[in-house]
Amino acid sequence: MIGIVVVSHSRSLGLAVSDLAAQMVPPEARPQMRVAAGLDETTFGTDAAAIAEAIMEADSGAGVLVLVDLGSAILSAEMALEFIDPELAARTKISSAPLVEGLIAAIVTASTSATLEEVCAEAVQGLAGKQDQLGDSPADSMATPAPTEGGLRFSWMIRNPHGLHARPAAALVSGLRGIDATIRISNTTLSKGPVSASSLTSIQTLGLRRGDLMEAEIIGPESEKAYSTLTDLAHSNFGESKDIEPSINATRLDHPRQDPMRTGHQIVIGEARYIAIDPDASEYIAGDVPTELARLNAAIDAVAQTLENLDKGSTLGIYGVQLLTLKDEFTLDELRSDIQGGLPAIEAVQDRFTSFAEQFEAIDDPYLRARAEDQRGIQRMLIRALLGSEVSPGLASGILIMPELDPITAGTLDPELCLGVITTSGGASGHGVLLAQSRGFPLLTGRADARTIPDGTLLAIDPVEGRLFIDPDDEELSTLKEEQSKRAAATAEAIRLAHKPAVTGSGTRIIVEANIASIQGAHDGLEAGAEGSGLVRTEVLFADWDHAPSVDEQAEVFIAIGKALNHQTITIRTWDPGGDKPLPFLPQDPEPNPMLGERGIRVMRRLPDLLDDQLAAILLASQETPVRVMFPMITSPKEMLWARSRLVDATRKVGGQIQAGMMVETPASALRARDFLDLADFISIGTNDLTQYTLAVDRGNSSVTEVAKGDRSAVWDLIAMAADAFKGRPVCVCGDIASDPESVARLIAAGVTELSVRAPLIGMIKQAVRAVPCAVQIRE
Repeated sequence: MIGIVVVSHSRSLGLAVSDLAAQMVPPEARPQMRVAAGLDETTFGTDAAAIAEAIMEADSGAGVLVLVDLGSAILSAEMALEFIDPELAARTKISSAPLVEGLIAAIVTASTSATLEEVCAEAVQGLAGKQDQLGDSPADSMATPAPTEGGLRFSWMIRNPHGLHARPAAALVSGLRGIDATIRISNTTLSKGPVSASSLTSIQTLGLRRGDLMEAEIIGPESEKAYSTLTDLAHSNFGESKDIEPSINATRLDHPRQDPMRTGHQIVIGEARYIAIDPDASEYIAGDVPTELARLNAAIDAVAQTLENLDKGSTLGIYGVQLLTLKDEFTLDELRSDIQGGLPAIEAVQDRFTSFAEQFEAIDDPYLRARAEDQRGIQRMLIRALLGSEVSPGLASGILIMPELDPITAGTLDPELCLGVITTSGGASGHGVLLAQSRGFPLLTGRADARTIPDGTLLAIDPVEGRLFIDPDDEELSTLKEEQSKRAAATAEAIRLAHKPAVTGSGTRIIVEANIASIQGAHDGLEAGAEGSGLVRTEVLFADWDHAPSVDEQAEVFIAIGKALNHQTITIRTWDPGGDKPLPFLPQDPEPNPMLGERGIRVMRRLPDLLDDQLAAILLASQETPVRVMFPMITSPKEMLWARSRLVDATRKVGGQIQAGMMVETPASALRARDFLDLADFISIGTNDLTQYTLAVDRGNSSVTEVAKGDRSAVWDLIAMAADAFKGRPVCVCGDIASDPESVARLIAAGVTELSVRAPLIGMIKQAVRAVPCAVQIRE
């Protein structure tokens, strides 16, 4: 029988709810139950050590379910898992169930000797009875709308990978605009709201993340229409579902071409120009209320015109979202109200948008938190317009240093003047940074040390190495200029030869392919000189779909990718969810250590029908374009044998004949690669995960980046062992090492025959192959 642990900030609450739940079953049938609540009898709080002790006491070998009262208790419970034996941690689940109803459901179910998974599932459904009785169940948003004081109530679990960020929030606001109903949105998971559904800014400040429960209260003459519209919006993931129509997506998508020499990787040298992006409003002279209202309206019109002009030349849609934010009726009403209350227009703009930015910065999701920069960007534009200045900042020539890079600044950077950008705060996921990167500007972000650099100081940026050179001496300058010239010349030569085969000095042909995650990426790969694809990431390709794609839907997309690559061979990796690659249509329980949890083929063994459909789609596509299939996260021959058996079954039903390979991304599969010779036609070495698992470094943790970049001798030994085992067969590398020109010779010497890389680097990698001399011993 499983054990149960109750975690609460209040000891009296924890004991009371445990006593209530215990009354539901006879004493002899009760599971082991422990309470870890409060710091003492009267002090609120949670103690990770006490939780760990309670888990150990409650465990009988069948697992432990942990129920918590508030969000911060989750952090303590997660920390407790680090204190206990890993095997016990692996059979312990922290549940999102409601404390009272969930505990009652859990103790009753556990008393029947149910498994941990069964008890957890029942606990999560603890509110179902109450919700059904009250008619507000979030599980079925298609049910008859629930009335709420003369209106309707709509509930929806957010499924968007990045939550309800700017674009989906904008789709919600736009979709409901014009409907005669009052709609108020809440984040019931975080107890935030309600806010008006007409306010883009207010909706974003709710911090609706993936998995949060959104609730809408709808009142008014057209409430039924609003409910229906909201339902349609929700089921399309608020515009982020990609119901791909290959007849459209298989064609070349037009987008502005950048100078191919502007890769964002070039070294730049120039004078520092500190840009004070916050305008000086100290000399603003306020007028009376009508004057200030007229100034605000004129400023809004000026900013709107600037955004509309920028939006026409952008393919990213960011300026359209900013335009919606600017014209947010809720925000405009608040600004006008502030002015009518006596505030000058410039102070109203400063106060309101500063408040909005602070609300975004309080959100714990980094993607949503970065939207604070958008709010400050609009604030700056409006203030400039109120001061009678140009809406877009006047930017000098050189390397620009600024506190942060907002979209309006990024969109107006002049490539003839701006050499590169350094931000002293902010991260790498803001809209402005993404825009500047898409335009090919070298960037360094979050460099607080640049704040004290005097204007006019000579600087150099090496974005590849992430290095900033302040006032380099003559020797450094000479070295940088030499490297700068070398990179430019190498890039030009690589572009010129990108579509020619890559052959070493000894005459060995190495296939250089592209890693693909979209149909557009396949077009870009062909333009860059790709010889097919060594990795089609299906979990990324369909990452925004709100349903598992059918056999036909997948096959059409795979065929479109093949066509985009001129029918060169593509290697399709089967579903590889888990860890840092969630799928909206494949929910997985939270895991204490997801990178060591249910990933890749492990998930497919639990959900074989999902794999069967994908294999059928791959076989169908193979009848139109050359295809190979590859299975991820294989650690034992038993797993590969199972995967191949599913392929055999699919082949009997669909027909076709394709090669089947496997990813080598763990020490286990590399060390025992010979065990797979009868099971795999080829291997592809995923060096990102192989490095992570070999060196015990989290590739997403910046604090251990230097460890991952340090001595990788053990990783190289494993690559060589796997390649040697498959000598005479295709051996591909598809991780970051393949995209490193300096690693190419060593990979080829180890016996690698294919390199699958990021599309912009294909030309450079081919050049690195050609530079491998005859003297390098290449395994045949």
